[in-house]
Amino acid sequence: MSAYQYSAQTDEDFYKAHNKALFNEIQHFLNPQEASLISFSEIKSLLNPKNETYIGIQTIPISKIVGSEGRYRDFDNRFFPKSAFLRERWRHVDEASYECITLPPIKVYELGGLYFVRDGNHRVSVAKARGVEYIDAEIISLQSEIRLKPAYTLKSMRKEIIFYEKRLFYAETNFGDITDFWGLDFSSTGQYDIIYNHILTHKYFINKNKTEEIAMENAIQSWYGDVYVPIIHVIERQRVMRHFRHNTKSDLYVWIITYWDELKKKFGDIQLDDAVLSFTRTRSTNPFKHIKNIFQQIALKKKIKS
Repeated sequence: MSAYQYSAQTDEDFYKAHNKALFNEIQHFLNPQEASLISFSEIKSLLNPKNETYIGIQTIPISKIVGSEGRYRDFDNRFFPKSAFLRERWRHVDEASYECITLPPIKVYELGGLYFVRDGNHRVSVAKARGVEYIDAEIISLQSEIRLKPAYTLKSMRKEIIFYEKRLFYAETNFGDITDFWGLDFSSTGQYDIIYNHILTHKYFINKNKTEEIAMENAIQSWYGDVYVPIIHVIERQRVMRHFRHNTKSDLYVWIITYWDELKKKFGDIQLDDAVLSFTRTRSTNPFKHIKNIFQQIALKKKIKS
């Protein structure tokens, strides 16, 4: 194949890959995050790994490369190039493949059984476009107890992490068997640790008035019946969830009890019903409420001008 033929072929390869990225973006224009490449820093903040270990060079499956450390905005969630500015670099890598030139191994982080590119994003992109299944990589592994399945969106990974956290919390505390409640669900990570700390705090205050420390099982039952359930009942009675349709009742429990504590520090004794009502009015995510507020502001401005 001549130099001209290489140039024409790599141009065609690039624009095929680029067009796939554009089509993917169009398909997800209502939810653009679903077509975005996963940021390593975001996953790292969710998993909070403890230690790094240098593994060395190994051959890894490209299907398990799901994100990037620094170039996650340049490629879509399948590593197709989103910008035409990537053309020259991409073509050079593609041309090397046609000429059977061996390129250096890419550099990746391994976290939760998946890989995130440190260096070599274009090489991964070309390999995926050409249907290559494996690639050599220099690996730094970050320690995490959670093993993730390959996924193309941060949202799906977040769900998997939350599910892991729930299984761990229920297994370690025996919460479900003690309370007969299995619906302690959240829409963000790290919330089960917050609940565990709430239980420990509740246990501490109970023990202040006792000569003998109560068992953890009794503290869990007491927290559930005397703290969690009353707040959930107010949330249901005031129909708060209609303002937070993308969240769970347990999300609202954590937010409201934090908000209620802030109110009590500022204003003294505040009733739970009043705290929930105030929280709903100030923190609602209901779009109709925001539209109503906009119209009210417009009306107010017209009134002032007149």
